Amino acid sequence: MTTRSSGDWGEAMVAEYLRRRGFRIVVSQYRCRFGEIDLVARDGKTLCFVEVKLRSNLRYGLPREFVTAGKRDKLRTTAGYYLATHDPDAVCRFDVAEVYTDKDHTPEHTRIEYIENAF
Repeated sequence: MTTRSSGDWGEAMVAEYLRRRGFRIVVSQYRCRFGEIDLVARDGKTLCFVEVKLRSNLRYGLPREFVTAGKRDKLRTTAGYYLATHDPDAVCRFDVAEVYTDKDHTPEHTRIEYIENAF
């Protein structure tokens, strides 16, 4: 699996995880000139900007550790543009979804840790 297809797989797993918990997926892979947001979802009245991080091992640290200060700034800017162009009055938050899986991405060996209000 390529890095891109692996990331897409992880995002699809998280989207399904969120749907099962009552979230509504608004858009996947939102892109604008400022960057990309993996998932935009609604949790009730709250608009959630979700960063998905997939790992098959922890050799280099926890997935959440890769949401660096620079990445958070870029996500905030991208989300600000989304809000300005789609839903300027929305209450929002930033979440991180950690997808832990094996090297073959076997669904039975996949676990999702979801962090609300991650930053």
